[in-house]
Amino acid sequence: MSVGLARKGQVEMPYLEAPKWATRTCPDAHFGAECGLTRYPALPGRANTGRSFGAEITNLDREKCVVHYCRLTGMNPVARRATGMTRLLLIGAGCAMLFGCQPVVSTAGEPQKKTQFGETRTEPAKPTTTTTTEAKPVVPFDGDRAIKYAKALCDIGPRISGSDGMKKQQELLVKHFEDLGGKVGKQEFLAEQKSQKNKVAMTNLVVKFHPDRKDRVLFCAHYDTRPQADQEDSRKNWNLPFLSANDGTSGVAWMMELAHHLKDFPTAVGVDLVIFDGEEYVFTGPSGDDLYFLGSRHFAKAYKEAGEKRGYNYRAGILLDLFAHDGAKLKVESYSYAAAKDLVGEVWGIAEELKAKSFKFERGYKRSPEGFVQDDHLPLIDVGIPTIDIIDFDYEHWHKASDTVEKLSAKQMNEVALVLTTWLKKQK
Repeated sequence: MSVGLARKGQVEMPYLEAPKWATRTCPDAHFGAECGLTRYPALPGRANTGRSFGAEITNLDREKCVVHYCRLTGMNPVARRATGMTRLLLIGAGCAMLFGCQPVVSTAGEPQKKTQFGETRTEPAKPTTTTTTEAKPVVPFDGDRAIKYAKALCDIGPRISGSDGMKKQQELLVKHFEDLGGKVGKQEFLAEQKSQKNKVAMTNLVVKFHPDRKDRVLFCAHYDTRPQADQEDSRKNWNLPFLSANDGTSGVAWMMELAHHLKDFPTAVGVDLVIFDGEEYVFTGPSGDDLYFLGSRHFAKAYKEAGEKRGYNYRAGILLDLFAHDGAKLKVESYSYAAAKDLVGEVWGIAEELKAKSFKFERGYKRSPEGFVQDDHLPLIDVGIPTIDIIDFDYEHWHKASDTVEKLSAKQMNEVALVLTTWLKKQK
């Protein structure tokens, strides 16, 4: 997975006009924050490389959108996945709450912000629940088998985009999903990366179950591994073999297991399993100029360009990333809440009903105190697919060679499956 303060790429987001109010000082004076209206891309590609969050934006002449933001100063920059410029754009149905700036209004309540500064805050309403549901699996999802699938993928070795390892992985996955009744489509494209001289061939996999249904949902993850383990403390360790067990691979393995149960799954919608290439085809470290999300960008562009000709629409998307380890804390990612708050309410509400303890209806990570994670869900949101990111961005082995299969938990795989298959069954 990739996320980033420092940058996750130049992804343009939809927006709504912000309220016509005057610039004012935010309540959290210790941040030295200043709120106001301005115009620049919602997710600037050149955010904060090695400076505080108050870094200047220079690409004002690109496509514009109105953003209501809090410009924060005096905070330490964090690694790529924590979105460094904590400015909340108004995405989809509303604004997200930033230190007293314009809040998102949600029938599900807003996830509580956990801060490092000891502020006292009133706890918001939790997701609405009406009954206590006994935690009975919708399908006999096998977390142990999912772990075995993750191991089979990692045993290939690094699966960098365009590599022999990636080709072996693709062959394994195509056969697996076809054997289970999925209709496998390949989105093949040439990707250009700033730091690389040559373009690289990439392939997204789209596995359809019940392809005749026009109303569809998608689960997604990426399957490329990062060329460098750039969160290792010593730069000399960046080129250690990076297997990325929980970073993308766990999501693919989870979908491999889910596919056993989709042919006869009791739901009214079609289900697509989308596996992105090129999420982390990045060679310039956490603060360089290389682009992220090459596969999800291509997927989103193709979806938008097909328009009515595609014959179907996605009502919801769920991205899985850094979620399958023991002790995972799956908080509400802030872009997800801003763009798809109803979907957040559904999923975390079901988790509460089922007593799925890894789902935490709160926001904020150590790497991103305001909870913003730039990830593959953003290009999907940009083309109108309400998509949420189920992620623990505090996973300690993120972008380290120690992100191995031994860190994964069958129990955690099962818990996430319990919640998401219950949600899927409720789709009418």
